[in-house]
Parts: sequence; structure tokens; C-alpha cells
Amino acid sequence: MKVSALFTYPIKSCGSIAHTSLAVFASGAQYDRRWMLTDTTYQFLSQREFPQLALIQPTLTEQTLRLTAPKMPPLEIPLPHAEQDDPTVSVTIWRDTVPAVDAGDSVAEWLSTAIGGAARLVYMPNSTYRALDSRYAKRGGNVSFADGYPLLITTESSLEDLNRRMIERGKQPIPMSRFRPNIVIAGTEAWAEDHWLEVEIGSMRFDLVKPCARCTITTVDQATAQIVDHQEPLATLSLFRRNDKGGVLFGQNSVPHGEGILTIGERVSVIKHA
Repeated sequence: MKVSALFTYPIKSCGSIAHTSLAVFASGAQYDRRWMLTDTTYQFLSQREFPQLALIQPTLTEQTLRLTAPKMPPLEIPLPHAEQDDPTVSVTIWRDTVPAVDAGDSVAEWLSTAIGGAARLVYMPNSTYRALDSRYAKRGGNVSFADGYPLLITTESSLEDLNRRMIERGKQPIPMSRFRPNIVIAGTEAWAEDHWLEVEIGSMRFDLVKPCARCTITTVDQATAQIVDHQEPLATLSLFRRNDKGGVLFGQNSVPHGEGILTIGERVSVIKHA
């Protein structure tokens, strides 16, 4: 088994960045979901409300977060510095309310125009601690603006099996981008990840703490922001990947043991099985 792809999503629910190597810390990949869009009351926004967020494409340079979007001029946002990390607002993501830094009115105006709705951009400084769910993440730790855990691991073989089932039902296959993973692994049996508790990737180790229950964002084409089929892939997944709480599962939420560098092509070994 080996790593076949690495991705980050600097702004939650916006476009991805593909990497050949990736710095990983205990709270997740570098800059992954450190920014987030909110409404004017600082409740988080996602592709559930605004599918067009998929078309906001971030690019990171040494000094800026650069954003592009259809029919919009590029926007350059200076990367935060430690001395500028004092939180200015409290933002809500799911059941958590945490301190964050508001990126300002001019950024809010650009984003609001881009998505056609009132929005602000916030950044999570290093001083903010958003605790992991201790029911699953036994080692404890913290997380960025990701839904709940630092990293999402998926496998090529599980997507291939899902697409085979979709084609058999007369549906169109979908790319991995619909599931917005951080780490994609090749060379496994389909759904083998269901039975992994701990893996080693290169010199790093990761706990696989909880299957990922999927939402309607998986119905959004990440390249076009269009929803061609409002049912898929959730309808097909529900036929064989439904848990006892009614969620449909694809991918595994993961917590790194420490920090290090991941690289495409690195070997993956299973340390503990369920």
C-alpha cells in the first residue's frame, strides 16, 4: 500500500490544493481548514448552503493566501503572523464556539460578491484550542475548522467499488474530489480501511478513530459547483454503507500521533487491526 494523493483545503468548503509532500501537525495538515466562511453572526457556512464555494480556489504563497473565483479579480490576503493572532470574534462550527480572527470588511465584501450572500472570513490562530471528541480520539488533541478530526483518509479501491455499484444502477461514476480527503491510499482491498485502527505512513503514525458519515456536499461537482444528481452518491452508499445511526460512510477520520512530513508514494503499513 502507498500514498497516491495528498490534499489540503485552506478555507473550509472551498477549493483544494494538491501536494506532492505535506507537513502534518497534531491538529492536522499545515494550513488545512485554518480559514472558514461565516455568516454575519459568525455561524459557519459550507457548500450545503452555497455549493459555489467549491469554485473559490485558494493558493498559498510564502506571504499570502491568494483567492480566485469566477468573474472576480484575484484577492491577496496576508498570512497571519503570531503577533497578529489575537482573536477578535467568537465563531460557531457545529457544537463548538471558538475564538477566531476576522479577516476584515474588504475580504468579506469580495467573498459576499463571489457567493451571492453575506459572508465573512475568519482565521483560527494557534492560540485557539478546539478539542477533539474524547469518545473517539482517546489520545485527546485539538483540530482546526475541519468537521471534527484532523485528517480524512480514503482509499482508491473503495471508490472503485462504489463507482462499480453506481454504474450497475445506471448512475455516473464520481471522482475522489467529492469526498474531500487529505490522504488517499492505493493498493488496498475495497473497504479494508474499515478494519484499521492504526497505520504507519512513512515515519508517521495515525489513529483511525471514526468512520466518516457523509453529507450532501458529496453531491456537488467540485469542478463546476453543479449538482447534477441530488441523490448520488449517497443513495448508492446507503444500500451497503449505512450505520446504526442512519449515516452513510466513506473514509476514515484520523488523528496523527505527532508531526512530520508525508510524501506521495510513501509506504503505508497497518499497525493495528480492529
